[in-house]
Amino acid sequence: MDLFDKDDKKRKGGGFNILSGDATGGDGGYGAGTLSLDNMSPIIIDPAEDRAFVDMGALHARSEIEKKVKFSADKEEVPNPKLYWMVWVTVDHKDGKPYYSGVTACETLVEDSDNRIRKGYKSMPEHVNNMDKSLKGRLVLDQMDDHSKYILAEFLKGFDKDIWDHSSEELHQILNVKGD
Repeated sequence: MDLFDKDDKKRKGGGFNILSGDATGGDGGYGAGTLSLDNMSPIIIDPAEDRAFVDMGALHARSEIEKKVKFSADKEEVPNPKLYWMVWVTVDHKDGKPYYSGVTACETLVEDSDNRIRKGYKSMPEHVNNMDKSLKGRLVLDQMDDHSKYILAEFLKGFDKDIWDHSSEELHQILNVKGD
C-alpha cells in the first residue's frame, strides 16, 4: 500500500487547503456570515485499491470518481457497486498550530464497469450535512469500516505528522484501527 507516493499521477490537487486569510478583512462587510470552504479538503478513500487522495473537484461534485456517473438516491440501482468514501477534512488552528478539527465521511457507490455513463449512489443531503459538520469541527466516521479508517489514518499521519499529533485524542481513538 503506497499511500504517500508524492509522484503518484492519480493524485489530484497537491494537498490540503490550510487556512487562508479572512476575505472580508474582519470588517463584517460584504461576504460576512458566508461559509468558507478554504479550510476544507475532500479526501477520497478507495478501500479496494488501498488508496487515499485529495480531489478538490469533489467540492463541486466533479471528483475523479464522480465524472460520467449518473447518481441515484437508491443503492439498489447500482449494478456491481464499488465503494468509495468521500471524507471532508477541515483544518483549523489551536494553540497557534494547525490540526484536523472536523472529519466526516460519506458513502459513495459507483458502478464498476467500462460503460460510458455509469450508475452511482450518494446521498446529497448527507454530503451537504457532513460538509457542514466538518466545518463545525465534528467527527462523523462511524459508518466507515475499519480498513477504510486505517487508510484514512495513515493518509492523515503521512500528509503532516505535526497536524495529526496536534489533533484531538477523540480523532486518534476513532481512527486507531489495524489495517488488513
